Formats: sequence, C-alpha cells, structure tokens
Amino acid sequence: MVKMAGRLTRRLTGTAILAALVVVFDYGLKFSGLKIPFPWLPILKFDFTGIPIALAVLLYGMSAGATTSVIACLAILARSGDLVGAIMKAIAEFSTVLGIALGLRLLSRWRKAVSVIIGVALRVATMGTANLIVLPAYYGMPYNAAVGLLPMIGIFNIIQGAMTVLLGYLLCEAYIRRVGAESSVMT
Repeated sequence: MVKMAGRLTRRLTGTAILAALVVVFDYGLKFSGLKIPFPWLPILKFDFTGIPIALAVLLYGMSAGATTSVIACLAILARSGDLVGAIMKAIAEFSTVLGIALGLRLLSRWRKAVSVIIGVALRVATMGTANLIVLPAYYGMPYNAAVGLLPMIGIFNIIQGAMTVLLGYLLCEAYIRRVGAESSVMT
C-alpha cells in the first residue's frame, strides 16, 4: 500500500514538473525568439515544448502525456489568446504521445523504434487532417490551397515529431540510468 502511494506521488509530482517545464519552454522560447521558423512555411515553428510531453508519457504513462498536452494548450492560450493555435499544438503533441504509447504496448524487441515511427506517423496523419479542417474553416483558405500545403505540413511534422520523440527517449534513458527504471513505462 505504501509502495503504491509512493508510485502515485512520484507520478503526480513528475507530471506536474514536466507540465511546468512545458510552460517554461513555451514562454521562454516565444519571448526569446528561439522558435525556429520552418523555411518553406514560416508560420510553422520548431520548438522544444513537446519534449517534456514525450518524457511524461515515457516515464509515467499516457495519462501524464495527456495531462501535459492539456497544460501546453492552456499555456499557449494564456500567452497568446489564440484558441485555434493552442488546440492545434495540443492535438499535435497528444497525437505524438498517443502513437508512442501505442508502440510501447507491443511485445516486440523493436517496440521503441516502432513507437517512434507510430508517434511520428500518427502526428503527421492527425495534423494533415486537422489542417484540412482548420485552414479553410478558420483562416478562410480555399480547400485546394490547404491540400497543396499538406506536403510541407507533413515534412514539418515529421521533423518536429522525430525531434520530440527522439530527444524524449534520450532524456528518458538518461534519467533511467541515473535514477532507476521503476517509474518508467519503457521497461
């Protein structure tokens, strides 16, 4: 009973810390100008806010990944007032960590590699679909123009998703080496 309470406390505390890190990354990167525009579609910007979200799912499970995705949405909304942008970022990060979680459920020795592939692929498919809805409905872009942007949106999401997942894994494995694996869902 005490051991279970300790795990719950560790999971809640870890999730809260990683959610706070998402907020710090979002605000810090936005106001420092360190978000890097995607050269072929500069409205899309590379950032590191997804890394703590990926780390949350790797260390504490899908509920932690979902919670940190919601916190990212709320932080972006509070900072910018852009509801559509905040929801799109949350959807992008949530679809990525959902793919990671699905891949980690496999009983294969390749489950880490498969979770990277599923995480990135789910992000690309989800954001392609979301942009086909959002660009015409909220930004008044003709549907054919939105379809024309899908390759660039897909490339951006492949790069951003791979960076998020791979750096999340790198940090998770470093954490496990130093602290131990008992709280990780990776083992």
